[in-house]
Amino acid sequence: MPQRNLNALNRQRLGQPESGWRQRWYTIIFEADTRQGRLFDVVLLVAIMASVAVVMLDSIPRINARFGTLFTVLEWMFTLLFTAEYIMRLSVVRRPLRYVFSFYGIIDFISIMPTWASFFVPELAFLIDVRLLRLMRVFRILKLTVYFEEAEVLARALSNSRRKIFVFLGTVCIITVILGTVMYVVEGPEHGFTSIPLSMYWAVVTLTTTGFGDIVPRTPIGQFITSLTILLGYGIIAFPTGIVGAELAASIIKRPLTTRCCEHCLTEGHEPDANYCKHCGTALPEYQSDSKLEGALDNAPPPKRPRR
Repeated sequence: MPQRNLNALNRQRLGQPESGWRQRWYTIIFEADTRQGRLFDVVLLVAIMASVAVVMLDSIPRINARFGTLFTVLEWMFTLLFTAEYIMRLSVVRRPLRYVFSFYGIIDFISIMPTWASFFVPELAFLIDVRLLRLMRVFRILKLTVYFEEAEVLARALSNSRRKIFVFLGTVCIITVILGTVMYVVEGPEHGFTSIPLSMYWAVVTLTTTGFGDIVPRTPIGQFITSLTILLGYGIIAFPTGIVGAELAASIIKRPLTTRCCEHCLTEGHEPDANYCKHCGTALPEYQSDSKLEGALDNAPPPKRPRR
């Protein structure tokens, strides 16, 4: 699936090769409008999910005792595969250090580091257990977000609604302080509300309709306030859903149609018939996709028969 917005700023700083095998592999690895690009994404998705499944199964003692050796072999196979992918990503960009320190570059490194660390670093006294490093292999699942367009649309919607969400959270904090103070005055220490911060904890638990029951009001006024707080909590839960939902709908409407990339600034999402970059104005290369390639083959003139 295309990577269009979650790492757009990082991708624009990497540098796309202009020709040769590096440009070809850059299109396969970082874009997904061709058959090879989609196949690369599918293989990588399957490998990520399989490696995470191995980590989960390896944590079960009964299964580990029986298939521990197999899990070790599979883990090294996945590690070598992801290491080769990481090296390939560094090789096809013109500024590899920028990819190393980008968000997904760090995730790629974290996903392969524990296995190599457990191989090179012996069990030392200051380490409780080297296996703790191997638990970081589950970070490979974060690589899945690179290949899910829906996840990128959701992230874009959350980013666009962040100011509204911050205002909403600020309002909730004010309500929590007010309710905590009121309940501290109404109930008092004799009913468990020994301080305003502790009463604010009760307000948070009640607003979220969790209700642990460790602190409960005893007076009729306190129980009435609790009832109103619970009803207010249901309304509060629905409010951010509407904010994010509206931004999600707008993001889906405005989302780019392709992974077509400008060779100069690496801005993605240009329409198939665009001739110039929408940001820097550089002339775009011809759009490459399976449908266009197949259309060109269909419209190509038949080969001439040699004369006898």
